[in-house]
Amino acid sequence: MEKNRPRGRERNITGSGKQVYKRGDGLGTGPVGSSDGHSGRGSGKSGGSGITRGAGLSLPVIIILAIVFFMRGGLGGGADTGSTDSYYGSSQTTSYSSYNYGDNLSSTGSSSGSSSSSSTSSTGSLSSGNTINTWTSGPGGNTGSLDTAVANGAREKRTQILGNGRDTVTIMVYMCGTDLESRSAMGTSDLQEMLSANIASNVNLLVYTGGCRSWRNNVVSSSVNQIYQVTGGGLKKLVADDGAKSMVDPATLTSFIKFCNKNFPANRNELILWDHGSGSVAGYGYDEKYASKGSMSLAGIDQALKNSGVSFDFIGFDACLMATAENALMLDKYADYMIASEETEPGIGWYYTDWLNKLSANTSIATTDLGKVIIDSFVSACNAKCRGQSTTLSIVDLAEMAYTVPDKMKAFSESISDLIAKNQYKTVSYARNGAREFAQSNRIDQIDLVHFCENVGNQEGKALSEALRGAIKYNRTSSNMTNAYGLSIYFPYQRPNYVNQALSTYSAIGMDTSYSKAIREFASVETAGHATSGSYNSPFGSLLGGGNTSLDQDAIGQLLNSFLGGNYSMLDGLSSNTGYFSGRSIPDDQLTEYLTSNHFDASQLVWTQNDDGSLKLQLTEDQWALVNDLNLSVFYDDGEGFIDLGLDNVYSFDEDGALIPDTSGAWLAINDQPVAYYHETTVDDGENYSITGYVPVLLNGERANLLLIFSNEFPHGYVAGARTVYSDSENEIVAKNLTEIQNGDQITFLCDYYSYDGKYQDSYKMGEDITVNGDLTVSDVKLDYSRLQITYRFTDIYDAHHWAELIDLK
Repeated sequence: MEKNRPRGRERNITGSGKQVYKRGDGLGTGPVGSSDGHSGRGSGKSGGSGITRGAGLSLPVIIILAIVFFMRGGLGGGADTGSTDSYYGSSQTTSYSSYNYGDNLSSTGSSSGSSSSSSTSSTGSLSSGNTINTWTSGPGGNTGSLDTAVANGAREKRTQILGNGRDTVTIMVYMCGTDLESRSAMGTSDLQEMLSANIASNVNLLVYTGGCRSWRNNVVSSSVNQIYQVTGGGLKKLVADDGAKSMVDPATLTSFIKFCNKNFPANRNELILWDHGSGSVAGYGYDEKYASKGSMSLAGIDQALKNSGVSFDFIGFDACLMATAENALMLDKYADYMIASEETEPGIGWYYTDWLNKLSANTSIATTDLGKVIIDSFVSACNAKCRGQSTTLSIVDLAEMAYTVPDKMKAFSESISDLIAKNQYKTVSYARNGAREFAQSNRIDQIDLVHFCENVGNQEGKALSEALRGAIKYNRTSSNMTNAYGLSIYFPYQRPNYVNQALSTYSAIGMDTSYSKAIREFASVETAGHATSGSYNSPFGSLLGGGNTSLDQDAIGQLLNSFLGGNYSMLDGLSSNTGYFSGRSIPDDQLTEYLTSNHFDASQLVWTQNDDGSLKLQLTEDQWALVNDLNLSVFYDDGEGFIDLGLDNVYSFDEDGALIPDTSGAWLAINDQPVAYYHETTVDDGENYSITGYVPVLLNGERANLLLIFSNEFPHGYVAGARTVYSDSENEIVAKNLTEIQNGDQITFLCDYYSYDGKYQDSYKMGEDITVNGDLTVSDVKLDYSRLQITYRFTDIYDAHHWAELIDLK
């Protein structure tokens, strides 16, 4: 059977499970489950609004385009203090307090934010903890050999290495501790790793601290920003009080760089930005004390580096999602190399001891060799400490990339626009949807650029892929991370409302306009296709007995004409988010014709019976070609309303390619407790596959999602760790993953609850709590048939959701 169908997760039914029930009072969190599937497309954060059915042929269908505007910046959070050159003020002296480390820290001098010349004393401790000294894990996926060649014609490197250990190195670590430190002491842990290294006298390791409500040691101040130097003999406080500045303010970063360059001149400068990261659109960093200030955009990083006047050997990001093409092209003006991760980083971050030792032993080590040590030690540490969590890290030669990539990027971008103009949006959508995506649950729309190029498959894509592979000098990933080649890029699909922000960022950093045009053209067709899809916002049209409507050409034309005419009144005043639409080049009549010819007919989502009474759902191959994703949706009727059990990729197909529903009455459980589970991603190259999903929980009383992974090696799945979930009041960032679930951790499962008329009521605690004692067991358990109602969610090439007829298992 030669059919193009998605891979389903393998069931592992182990018997009957524990009872399904909600308990206690509502949490008031807003939906903890799939907000895009059950609360309308593109909602950036959970809300408490009710869920309504789509409106057939009438204009209110356009309401599905309502998008929560991604707000960054603002006036809240307090004012910064001090000028950008505040380090040079008269309150600072050349004297500083010294902290000498053994297993425990004892010190004299101020650690609470007073002037560095203060004579007050305090004691504190930073134990060496669980410092890991050696790594023996084998290579992960996508491991390549180190490429030290440089393309002919690339600019000379700004940093000239003297050789024979004669080089002086200044390493600037901009450590915005944020909740990574206040919740999990991750900053303290990395400081311990630095202190475990044998730092040479010609290596200046300087750390700027701040951005955290409560440092988990009694050395670093929680009230003011500070600067420390890590030496072979301990930790020296250089600046005891730099004020309570926002660390996402570019001026703060600029002044730190200037301080380091003035007081610790070196021929090799390295900069490491430590914190959360959110990629090209949202940028770097999150200051826990200034949540309303958002992140530092790429334009902000550009400004900070420009104003510093310093060139770097490498700029590294010990943060999530910053290995992007946009970031690399921007950083070329300031550095020779970039070291960063395409995916979210596990919470342990970089492993500092090993590479600092190598650098101290030979300060003339080639940057590519040093980058390889950083990457190998990071990936090996994560393999050892963070089983199953996806890991990526690469080093990019910015000089070579600036020489070889821009022209090929321009040609590839123009080819994307040309494909869309020639009615081949479907080709681009397939390539985009099939490309390796990063932080998919956060829907930041970053995909691996090499994989995307290869999926498109044209000559321009192949040429760009080759140039990118040449510029990426070394790349390693965990074994479960396939098709991640070292550089990602923003390409809209899940949230086209980011397009305007991306276009603004691209303009600010000087990125070629051809790529801006390509994503504008794609987002315009996708948005129009979504507007005319006639899809339901939620499964409740199916659950409440409603049928899907078949839209004919006239109906599609009416909806599209209204939308193209600028009638955005149903978008709650957020029409500015569709500004990219006005820049499209595709004529209205051509767009109407294309959408009519490539319209997913949801009225065909009906079940028919085979001779033996079993059910199947048959679509034509042309209709299957319009399906990008498929998920099973299950609701549990508790006698008062529906408990949402989530979305799972469980299904099978008969020899004719018809969908066979899962009517086993089973659902995913952890330690036999049924849970709400939401499938996120499936990566399948035909031989190897990796399926990820999450379970909403309270982990030791705080919101988190348990990360579940199913793969060739672990077909029945396992719990890989947990990810912090931020509340609506906090900045929308992508967190580093927690490293692991520990014995003694308390896990409370959560679920969303809906009334019988389909309105979201609240989210509740669900079933029995678990106190972790050993590994958590993932399986499928049988539930009460009489309580279950199931349907399937089809996602088309425009990211619109369509729901099949309800199957009532009772």
